[in-house]
Amino acid sequence: MSGNKKTRLVDKIVKNQWFFLLLVVVLLSIAAGLINYRFFGIRNILNILEQISVLGLVAAGATIVIISGNFDISVGSMIGLSAVIMAMLMIRGVNEVLAGCIGILVCILCSSINGFFTIVLGAPSFIISLATLGVYHGVALAITEGVIQTIYGQFETISNTKVFGFLPLMFVISVGGYLFIHMILKYTKIGRRVFAIGNNRRAAFLAGINVKSNTLLFFGLNGFLVGVAAVVLLSRLGAALPTTGAGLELKAIGAVVIGGVPITGGMGNAVGTFLGVLLIGVISNMLNLSRVNPYFQEIAYGSLIILSVAVGSLRVGVMKRG
Repeated sequence: MSGNKKTRLVDKIVKNQWFFLLLVVVLLSIAAGLINYRFFGIRNILNILEQISVLGLVAAGATIVIISGNFDISVGSMIGLSAVIMAMLMIRGVNEVLAGCIGILVCILCSSINGFFTIVLGAPSFIISLATLGVYHGVALAITEGVIQTIYGQFETISNTKVFGFLPLMFVISVGGYLFIHMILKYTKIGRRVFAIGNNRRAAFLAGINVKSNTLLFFGLNGFLVGVAAVVLLSRLGAALPTTGAGLELKAIGAVVIGGVPITGGMGNAVGTFLGVLLIGVISNMLNLSRVNPYFQEIAYGSLIILSVAVGSLRVGVMKRG
């Protein structure tokens, strides 16, 4: 009986990569605090939470897309396009709330376009989003002519507001994004369809699931969270360029993979992605405090993703043998 309990415990640990992530985050945080006492300072911790807020929202959207067996690598360009449109509207006197809503709708539209062409053309979403990455970036360049759009002190409410007097509103919004995705994946029919389609599209179709319409919905949800990320980022920066958000797509995918979602889809959860983003934030902050060369930071980040893919592959293999 005790042997069976141990086996079940091992199975749970293997199936939930977030357990390992939580352990790594704790150990790295302790090591960082021992190396530099400033790591555990309240100001530094709040700085980490602010820094991971935007990436967290993008990664939350990427979670639902990747679990369903798709990719959207155009989100960085989507954020750039959305941010410059919002900034240009505010410069012309448009209400901040209305401009923010339009920015979110822009991202929903862009991501839905990716899903639409993926469905209609039957092409891999990676290729479609690779193409639209250039399209969205080009549109942003065309409407701005490459000129920075500065909003001069407007739209600072989100970045300056502290919940309970100390917790950044940006981080609270990011956590809200994770709760939103967690509720969908855990308690709704949409969530069950995400896993079913990610596991086996053909089997999902034969089970009566409308794969095409649901795939479009997944991309729309991704666009919504990316749009919220664009709003938060513009509030934090106070200015926008077509390159605003560049590189976030790769970090978001990396965070999702680190969080335990295999690149083939079919499994994963919002908790793992959150811990993946937190791990990236802790490592980045630790290296910055240690004044490590930024080039070596990129090497560390890439190595972390490779290690996560290896662990994920090993985990999937163990589960299949089980």
